Amino acid sequence: MVLDLSDLSKSFAGGAVRVLDGVSLSLAAGEVVALTGESGSGKSTLLHMAAGLEPVDSGAIRFEGRDLVAMTEAERAALRRSAIGIVFQQFNLIPSLNVAANLRFQARLAGREIADFDGLVASLSLQDQLAKYPEDLSGGQQQRVAIGRALAAAPRLLLADEPTGNLDETTGDGVFELLLSLARARNAGLLIATHSERLAAAADRRVHLSHGRITG
Repeated sequence: MVLDLSDLSKSFAGGAVRVLDGVSLSLAAGEVVALTGESGSGKSTLLHMAAGLEPVDSGAIRFEGRDLVAMTEAERAALRRSAIGIVFQQFNLIPSLNVAANLRFQARLAGREIADFDGLVASLSLQDQLAKYPEDLSGGQQQRVAIGRALAAAPRLLLADEPTGNLDETTGDGVFELLLSLARARNAGLLIATHSERLAAAADRRVHLSHGRITG
């Protein structure tokens, strides 16, 4: 398993707001799992915890058998740079860098170059956009750059938090299909949060969160 979450719980506001309540979930390399649920069901919190961005109250998180909870923050940050790709609803591109530099950014943080830059660019249909800056791109193009940046360091785990939420339906469908196909082609485990049951049906498996618990 590339990711194994066991009995995770998380509360905010001094324990008054329980967001996750004993959640367990596993993800294999090359597997695509859709995480569905209403707003406030805990999807984003679960993804942030899986990435080591949010501390757990209780439970275990293992990445390829390594205990994320026991790691130092520096060790978790190094893991995110080299082995975990994250795609957010907000594109989070660097406005002062052009598309080519944004794509290379994550790989260089990991101390490596993109193995097949031209191939990655072609798969994202960004060949004519490399010299442009984020402000010159459509929303769909910006999200394609964000996906490419997450993939650039050849991560073994991809976490995507409502990556089509800021896109129209047609553009969102294309971005969703691209993310799934690229993850599968690279044998990366993909855990993707989406509010769309229709898009979730394209995943290998669907997990539903309700009131902080997995219900299906």
